[in-house]
Amino acid sequence: MVANYKEEVAMTDAEFVSGPALILRSLSSDPDRPAITTADGVEITAGEFAAATYRLAHELIARGVTRDMTVSLLTGNTAEALSARYAVGLAGARVVSLYDGMGAPVLAEIVTSVDTAVLLVDAERYATAPELLALVDVPTVLTLGPGPASIGEDAIAASAHRPAEQPDVRLGPDDHLGIRHTGGTTGIPKGILSLHDPYRSIFDAPYAGPVGGAPTRYLAATSLAHMSGIFTDLALFHGGSVVIQRSFEPGDVLAAIERERITEMWVLPPLLYRLLDHPAIGRTDLSSMQKILYGGCAASPTRIREALKVFGPVLAGGYGMSEAQYIAMLGPQEHDRIGHGGQVSVGRPVPGTEVVIRSADGTELPIGEQGEIHVRSATLMAGYWKQPDLTAEVMRDGWLNTGDIGYLDQDGYLYLADRVKDKIIVVGGHVYPSEVEDLLLTHPAIAQCAVFGVRDAQEAEHVHVAVVPAPGQQPELEDVRAFVTANKGRIYAPEALHPVAEIPLTSVGKPDKKRLRDLYAG
Repeated sequence: MVANYKEEVAMTDAEFVSGPALILRSLSSDPDRPAITTADGVEITAGEFAAATYRLAHELIARGVTRDMTVSLLTGNTAEALSARYAVGLAGARVVSLYDGMGAPVLAEIVTSVDTAVLLVDAERYATAPELLALVDVPTVLTLGPGPASIGEDAIAASAHRPAEQPDVRLGPDDHLGIRHTGGTTGIPKGILSLHDPYRSIFDAPYAGPVGGAPTRYLAATSLAHMSGIFTDLALFHGGSVVIQRSFEPGDVLAAIERERITEMWVLPPLLYRLLDHPAIGRTDLSSMQKILYGGCAASPTRIREALKVFGPVLAGGYGMSEAQYIAMLGPQEHDRIGHGGQVSVGRPVPGTEVVIRSADGTELPIGEQGEIHVRSATLMAGYWKQPDLTAEVMRDGWLNTGDIGYLDQDGYLYLADRVKDKIIVVGGHVYPSEVEDLLLTHPAIAQCAVFGVRDAQEAEHVHVAVVPAPGQQPELEDVRAFVTANKGRIYAPEALHPVAEIPLTSVGKPDKKRLRDLYAG
């Protein structure tokens, strides 16, 4: 039914159809199929979800929401948050997600900088809303469901009498879709302006569902405000269903995979490692899983090989960023592509995307030589919100400087070294943390680690490492230094070792090296 619907859209829709509109039309075309299972186990059909979303969109429009306005979402992993994001898109306004894990002062700066006209709050964030609301002046604040009257009126209850049909809002490919923010590990996050057309294009790309044609069962165990939201969109559009969890807890994730017969999920590498290290992994039925998408930061070759043994050939690596969407993909059968020092490739550029490696002065480098990764595609961001100078720094002549370091091999596979900004300048050279992390994860006493630079009073940088010891082990600094020196060289050897119970992660799920630097500075 969904396939026929998509063919009809392609043949008859001459006008531009936005991504949110496509998702809602797909849901409406098959109203009885299961669409969403909430974190509390409540199942919502496609028709129920589509009707509620359409009504909410009409309610927002009735309250004055329109083009060139910003609606910010103070929400968690809920069906209401997902519905709100689509409804804002249907109304034609920009959407901004206020990420969990950021402090109220940072969120207040974001709310103000994006010119928030309406703030929507769901039950997951009622407790933290007052602290933010004390710092900002937003014209309209509404709740997504019953909530404290001190926060605002219930927009969902108010929308009950609105039409359960798509509002008549015409959008163009260059209209604003939203503003996404970086993870916030280096200060106030940058706002990345995205347009409707680049996002709309992901629904035209080939989609590989489960073998045998069964619907996708996607597990949203990481924030719907990030990559998990995109994979949720694709699953719903292509006739699948989504199981939502409030947060990533390894034991709960494994239980959900078995209980809900999950076929697909997205994880950042550090979260994948937590699954591998959980004691329930060996007794969990993983047979339903057909695709584990991973990316977002450098992956350890050692841990990826371990994951392949545990989960089977279902891992699909991806390299992308908010400024460019997807850049490269590595399929399940391509994980034998190993580069310098044992690196796992992040894949080949996706169709329509060009990648070149350049030196700091902009010179294009030959195959195999490491430099800055530059990307050109139709999916690049429109720019950084209200920061034209910063936009000009990273975008030139249609090319985006990703800020990542890497190289291409002779077959066009891309390999990452690290972020330019994460490079540690030490006496005698420079150190890319991921290179040392990859090595340390082969040490028998180390289960997890994060390498970062710490400056002393003279502004000289030193290599530090936070380690989660392997069970029954107590890694010692001198032993670790000798191990790194023997395998990589003296300049790579850490000068300080910090045992921790777990590696702190940002709200996105990446190792929080800013927090580690602040903790161990001085």
